[in-house]
Amino acid sequence: MDSQQTLNPLTIALHWIVALTLIALIGIGFYMSWYEVYPLYDWHKAFGVLIFAVVLLRVWWRIKNGWPTPVREYPKLEHRLAQATHWVLIVGTVLMPISGMMYSGLGGYGIKVFGWVMVPGNKNAEGQTEPFHAGLSSLGQFTHEWLGYLLAAAIILHIAGALKHHLIDKDRTLLRMLGRK
Repeated sequence: MDSQQTLNPLTIALHWIVALTLIALIGIGFYMSWYEVYPLYDWHKAFGVLIFAVVLLRVWWRIKNGWPTPVREYPKLEHRLAQATHWVLIVGTVLMPISGMMYSGLGGYGIKVFGWVMVPGNKNAEGQTEPFHAGLSSLGQFTHEWLGYLLAAAIILHIAGALKHHLIDKDRTLLRMLGRK
């Protein structure tokens, strides 16, 4: 179990696996959409589906284990900002892959996980992609795009907070997440 002084190795592992993978996927997602780099979409989707399983494990662990106790008392505003940021991160990491799967799967683009077809693509007789449900696919696309921006902002705020704890407050918050005594 997590304590004020140390975090469980599973807490640390799940945090870093989800964090680093989502940072990479968000960066790749921005790159793909801004520069229309279509060959990366299958990789993006495959890693997105895989990290979703880890995200669900992390959410289960967070529900079972609770939120980590702060290493010390903080001003109310700072504590509330941290709580809000953590909620955006945890909810966003669940909704991001769901919205991506809605967009791609219901848009007829299909979802493959390293060759395994999870949702087949849908092509018409002319070879053009036909959505299974255009409205829900559009909702997934909109949500996925805006969650990308929201999560990027929350991640930056989270990193800034961790650095503030380490460099200015000189407390154990970052060291604890790195598994250091």
